[in-house]
Amino acid sequence: MPIEFSKKLTAHETPIPGVVVYDLPVHGDNRGWFKENWQRDKMVALGLPDFRPVQNNISFNEKAGTTRGIHAEPWDKFISVATGKIFGAWVDLREGSSFGAVFTTELDPSQAIFIPRGVGNAFQTLEDNTAYTYLVNDHWSADAQGQYTFLNLADETAAIAWPIPLDQAELSDKDKAHPRLSDVLPMPGKKTLVVGADGQLGKTLREIYDADPSVEFAGRAEFDLTDETAYTGRNWKNYSTIINAAAYTAVDAAETPEGREAAWNVNVTSVARLARIAVENDLTLVHVSSDYVFDGAKSAAYTEDDPVCPLGVYGQTKAAGDAAVSVVPRHYIVRTSWVIGDGNNFVRTMATLAGRGIEPSVVNDQIGRLSFTQDIAAGIKHLLTTGAQYGTYNLTNDGEPLSWAAIATVVYELCGASRDSVTGVTTEEYFLGKAAAPRPLNSILDLSRIKSAGFSPADQLQRLRALPPVSSTVR
Repeated sequence: MPIEFSKKLTAHETPIPGVVVYDLPVHGDNRGWFKENWQRDKMVALGLPDFRPVQNNISFNEKAGTTRGIHAEPWDKFISVATGKIFGAWVDLREGSSFGAVFTTELDPSQAIFIPRGVGNAFQTLEDNTAYTYLVNDHWSADAQGQYTFLNLADETAAIAWPIPLDQAELSDKDKAHPRLSDVLPMPGKKTLVVGADGQLGKTLREIYDADPSVEFAGRAEFDLTDETAYTGRNWKNYSTIINAAAYTAVDAAETPEGREAAWNVNVTSVARLARIAVENDLTLVHVSSDYVFDGAKSAAYTEDDPVCPLGVYGQTKAAGDAAVSVVPRHYIVRTSWVIGDGNNFVRTMATLAGRGIEPSVVNDQIGRLSFTQDIAAGIKHLLTTGAQYGTYNLTNDGEPLSWAAIATVVYELCGASRDSVTGVTTEEYFLGKAAAPRPLNSILDLSRIKSAGFSPADQLQRLRALPPVSSTVR
């Protein structure tokens, strides 16, 4: 069969998002020809997703007119022809605005095509003894087969102009029985898994993703990070993103032998497992970090590039977890401080004390900003939605940095109590005689990078003053 030799690897977009046709360089002489059918480095450089194929399949077709499809599987394919020639037809069967889009073309050994997960694939051989070969990035399983989506080859809406009429072609009985497009249930996209969904941040992530069926939430009962078997019970190929909102945050308890073990299990060992899952399955991993990775000795705000220097066990575990996440090619480390959400936190504690008429002593030499979970969650969603550059982002609320004591006075005022009820004391005075972990005195995080990514957190006092009255949030 004559082949038009190409000297350059080139890519051609199609009407179906993600479906790309490639011209492959074919080198021939009197003996025949040679080509690099799949060359990872060159094709990734050209824009092909690094889809990590795990299996190569070959379909040999004895007669011209053999027609197979239209099948959409939950994995990506890289398709080419070894011998012969085909007419290929592809229909987008994924959820979304491109559902039903059609693309057809002829392929010989000098071309290949990349077909993303959920795009229906079909072909008709145009010559006898045609060998059709394809790479896939997942193995067949009963679970995967249950996610297949099929479309009838003769669907009137797709209206594929088969070169050899279907009544003269070789078809299987199964392919003849597939549904029309109007009866096809679109294949859902890959899912986002939120672990730690019962914590303060997890609850807020539930709220902002409430209307998104592609986001799955797992509290400890559904996904115990410390249980090694929890990681093996899922087909991770069905996910695109993991948001880790879980953490061991008992700062003082972490200094005890039992607490140290628990902190390392949750904040390091479990995070390393998530990182491994993300690397092996090419997932995006979002991980929430802490100002405690710093010693607080810097006179200015901490940037994302400052070296970590944790003072206590909790900070050490968070720094180690960050290091594990940093090896994931697609990762966001979201560094926060002084988290406030739906649960036990400093603001709730101060409001409770104010309501009881207690006059507390509060630390006045630790300086930072509150991080309201609604802003952390919105910032995470912004990074994922916009496809911001991967890496570490500081994400607290904005505004003038304050001490814990200063924040307490604002809470007391909002509760109708006197600001003078709060007495400021140093960290050393407050923890004198108590078993406590060391705290950074400076927890101010520079917000330039997150702002340059297009997200501007609200002022911390604006958020604080917008909280519901103490009577509805505490009592």
